[in-house]
Parts: sequence; structure tokens; C-alpha cells
Amino acid sequence: MGLMRVLFVDDEPNIRLTLPAILKMHGFDVTARATVAEALATMHAEKFDVLIADLNIGQPGDGFTVVSAMRRTQPHAVTIILTGYPAFETALEAIRNQVDDYVVKPANVPQLLNVIEEKLKNHTPSHHLPVKRVSSIVRENRQGIFDLWLDACLQSVELASAQLSEAERLDHLPAVVEELAAMLDSHPGAVSQTAISAAEQHGLARRAQGYTIPMMLLEVRILRCAIYRTLQQNLLALEISYVISDMIHISDSLDQQLRRSCEAYIRGSVEPTTPGQGRSGPGPMQTQ
Repeated sequence: MGLMRVLFVDDEPNIRLTLPAILKMHGFDVTARATVAEALATMHAEKFDVLIADLNIGQPGDGFTVVSAMRRTQPHAVTIILTGYPAFETALEAIRNQVDDYVVKPANVPQLLNVIEEKLKNHTPSHHLPVKRVSSIVRENRQGIFDLWLDACLQSVELASAQLSEAERLDHLPAVVEELAAMLDSHPGAVSQTAISAAEQHGLARRAQGYTIPMMLLEVRILRCAIYRTLQQNLLALEISYVISDMIHISDSLDQQLRRSCEAYIRGSVEPTTPGQGRSGPGPMQTQ
């Protein structure tokens, strides 16, 4: 029987030089790659017994992309994530749900070897999980989205300067997230009149709270990132066929709501709407 083959993916040059060399000394045939693109090309061209990937390859959470691809193309392979954030419970929970195990950086070599040996001995090939639409993932992880968004807002010097309670800061965020999920389920790309009205009220509320329009833009960008990070952490559970279109619809809906918020902010009032105006506006990739 030949040597166990390991695909090692990490964007840090020093780790790519040292850890694969150590694994080779312990009898593994190791192929090291520095980027997600290189890793995907390699796993489609060659077969491996083990994948070891850094959680953050270039961008935060890129390791999930590599793991997802490996589990779809080579379900027999053991998947292990290296992470430098052992206290980030949300990330660890996502890791536990998608990989065979994880090791905290800097990697303890005896521990890593034990993990590899144990998982190879007791490994059950992964099977495709029941897939879900983006709307389901958003609903099931809504609290995690709120937490990611709130944490990022509080880390922003600009946004944290607004002296608001947690409830005031969240404002209508739960309604926005639910609107996005409902929109994807029923009328992709459209925005309901209820969402438009809520967006306008939000613009007035932020004006009264001393926000600037750039602060409102930043909040929406953070929300977009929180949603997309959540989707990335649940790649294995997603119905891939709809992911791109659903992400486009989410982005378009957020942009339409943000525009209404900014218009109300500038006017200082909510503009009356005509009956039956709900779910209007351009679809994705169009301009107003």
C-alpha cells in the first residue's frame, strides 16, 4: 500500500515549508498549495486521503470553500481545518459541522498526527447533506447573523461613536433579514411595500439618532458581509444551483431598501405611496 496522500492548503509561506516537511518525515506524501484556486485545481486532478486546510486562505473562511469542494469530489477523504481562533465559538460550531476535526494554530505536531491517524482509522466517507435554499439557511442562522453584524458594528469606530442601546442599534434588522428570506421564497428580486415603509422609517430613525448617510451605508455593507459569511459557513448544506442568483437578489433588495432609507433621511419625512405599489422596483442587475 502506498503512502497516505495529504493535500495541505495554507497561504502562509513559512507554514507551507515547515508543516508539510514534518508530515513527510512521518511517512505522508504531501502536496502543498497556497490558494483556493490552486487547491481546487489539484483536488480535481489528483486523489487524496487527507485534506488539511487553513480556515483563512487569503480571505476569512476560505477554508470552508476548500473543504466543501473536497467533500463533494472526494467524500472518502479526511478533512481537517487549522484555525487560529479557538475562542470564536460561532466559527468553531460551523467547523464542527463541516469537517472531521480541527487543530488550533500553531499546530501541535503530535496532536495533528494523532488526529490524522484516528480519523483515517475510524473515518466514514461523507455523504451529501440534505441541501437547503439560501432562505432556509438565513432563517436558521438569523441570530448568528445578528451577532456577527452587531459585533462588527461595535468594532467600527465610526458606528460605535453613536451612543445607542443594543435594541436601538439593531432597530429593524430582524425584519430586514426575515424580509430577505421571504423575498427569496416568494418573489425573488422584489421588495414588499412593508419593507419599503420599514426602510423609510429606519432612515428617519437613524437621522434622529445622529447617524450620517455614510454610517448607514456602512451598516448595510456589514449586514451583507454577515449574511455572506453565514452562507460560506454552511456551504455543504446549500443548494448550489440557486446560490449565485439568491445572493444577487439579496444584494439588490438591500440596495433598494437602503435607497429608500437614504431618501427618507434626506427629506426628513416619509413620502406617501399609492395603493398597490408593493413589490415594485427593478430586478437584479438593473438600475433605477
